[in-house]
Amino acid sequence: MSKKVIVLGEFRDGSLRNVTFEAIAAGKTVAEGGEVIGVLFGESVSSHAAELIHYGADRVLTAENPLLKNYTSDGYVQALLPIIERENPDVIIFGHTSMGKDLSPKLSARMGTGLISDAVDVEVAGGNIVFTRPIYSGKAFERIISEDETIFATIRPNNIAPLDKDETRTGAVESIEADIRDIRTVIKDIVKKTSEGVDLSEAKIIVAGGRGVKSEEGFKPLQELADVLGGAVGASRGACDADYCDYSLQIGQTGKVVTPDLYIACGISGAIQHLAGMSNSKIIVAINKDPEADIFKIADYGIVGDLFEIVPLLTEEFKKLSVST
Repeated sequence: MSKKVIVLGEFRDGSLRNVTFEAIAAGKTVAEGGEVIGVLFGESVSSHAAELIHYGADRVLTAENPLLKNYTSDGYVQALLPIIERENPDVIIFGHTSMGKDLSPKLSARMGTGLISDAVDVEVAGGNIVFTRPIYSGKAFERIISEDETIFATIRPNNIAPLDKDETRTGAVESIEADIRDIRTVIKDIVKKTSEGVDLSEAKIIVAGGRGVKSEEGFKPLQELADVLGGAVGASRGACDADYCDYSLQIGQTGKVVTPDLYIACGISGAIQHLAGMSNSKIIVAINKDPEADIFKIADYGIVGDLFEIVPLLTEEFKKLSVST
């Protein structure tokens, strides 16, 4: 049975985040031939509508309002609720991002329906939409079937592959009015603590450091390797607690959960709290002086040695490969 699905687009530095296209792919799966509607909020967002259609959306609704330029839960709730009431979708999908994790429970509570968060897979089986999500810090997975008339769900970035971009696809784009009132949160300024570059939560390659990097300076070789690979730098809680880097880089149970194609753990012992945030990475490479470190138990490849010798060597070799190609 075909269904109607709404996908909320998300921006970062003026561009659509990749998780938006992943959410559209999830929406196409659950729609079963039905309609996937992309929704964009902000200023001058209409120019991005075609991109949603190229990645699989059938129709796009845009709401342009200065009060929607920066995300606030007050503004986005007021903008999205009327759309949900008008379109009456079967499923609303968000990325499992800071915005999605904040907005989705507010909307689902307003509508008196449940929320399936942090889904890593979605399928239709026996006429039911089945969401798969990790539990117990990634040690197990549960499959959930919602009986609510309207299903709210967030999907973890980097788990559901986006559809191939098809620039020949066309679809209707409608501009709608967003009547925004009673904004209790006023954003004066946005201070970024992370370095410019690849978004850690969506990075395909992550080079992460632990206490073994020994200092803030110790992260420089990791950053160089990440730059060569086109990846991002992450850290364990131990490294953050030691003031080697900012907590915005923290990966783990109390930090970000990531699932890159390649995770290079440098000087990370493998504490269970850290493993909870990265153990589902597709390929894990561990570099550690201690051959008994727990990180080697989950690593696909292990290198026993001094990271300050090994990481620069890897960087040079990858540079040679990039030049030759």
